[in-house]
Amino acid sequence: MRPARNAILAGALAAVVVGMVGLSFAAVPLYRVFCQATGYGGTPKIGPAESPGISPQTMLVRFNANTFPNLPWRFLPVQSQVRVHLGADQLAFYEARNLDTVAITGVATYTVTPDKAAKYFHKTACFCFNEQTLAPNQDMQFPLSFWVDPAIADDPSTQDVKTVTLSYTFFRSLDDAARSGALAKAGPHVGPLVR
Repeated sequence: MRPARNAILAGALAAVVVGMVGLSFAAVPLYRVFCQATGYGGTPKIGPAESPGISPQTMLVRFNANTFPNLPWRFLPVQSQVRVHLGADQLAFYEARNLDTVAITGVATYTVTPDKAAKYFHKTACFCFNEQTLAPNQDMQFPLSFWVDPAIADDPSTQDVKTVTLSYTFFRSLDDAARSGALAKAGPHVGPLVR
């Protein structure tokens, strides 16, 4: 009888270990789905391509740019900020320059702060999550299109928000972004994903 009980116990422990390993791999995708659905952690909600209408109220949108330390690029927003009417489509640009003597490929992730405003920030086109290759000393501009939902002004939890910051970070790869923790916090992709 003892060998049978030991086999059952070993089987149960093996099932627990396999389940825990499976959950550890599912944690990041599940967290990302949760953030996309709720706007938690600075993850913008990706909504319809068209806004519900333009409001006379305005919001200041600031642009921030970073590069991961192992990426020899200069990366900056073309304009540091823009005041937009809620619901109005807006076009903005970032620019990058490869400072190395060889072609370098990078990939960008983004977040929106404050976190509570992220669900009202709708990107309709951007360069995030797509590999971008720059030749030595090449400059390139990256456009993005967005609008801020007028509902942000009606939400009691965001009525104090007057400024939203869109931050992009370029990495050499999505693996670098994942290792740094940025991928789990990044907003969802908009547009065709090219790898």
